[in-house]
Amino acid sequence: MTILIDTNLLMAIDQFHIDVFSEIERIAGKPEILDKSIDELKKLAAKKDKHGKAALLVLKIITAKKITIVKTTSDLETDDILVQYSEQGSVVATQDRELQKRLKKPYIVMRSRNHLELVE
Repeated sequence: MTILIDTNLLMAIDQFHIDVFSEIERIAGKPEILDKSIDELKKLAAKKDKHGKAALLVLKIITAKKITIVKTTSDLETDDILVQYSEQGSVVATQDRELQKRLKKPYIVMRSRNHLELVE
């Protein structure tokens, strides 16, 4: 089963000090990230604000943990690609409530700002 992490949940690593990768492994298996999410993180990391620092930290963690990057060829927005993967059986981990409404269950969400949970 493929578990894809959305950019906003990756940013929670810094904001809530939660080990998103370990939590996903505990729940469902090995996490992966879309190349488009990496691009979003790189754009954020170029900024000199708190979001930029957080994105830089997340990129370093992704590299250190050797997380698999899923290559995409679509011109669609990241959320639209995640919805397509969800419809094909992948599990998406996200905090984005609008995206959650579009996803096919199961998907993964953050609960109580300290752990992740599978919504079925």
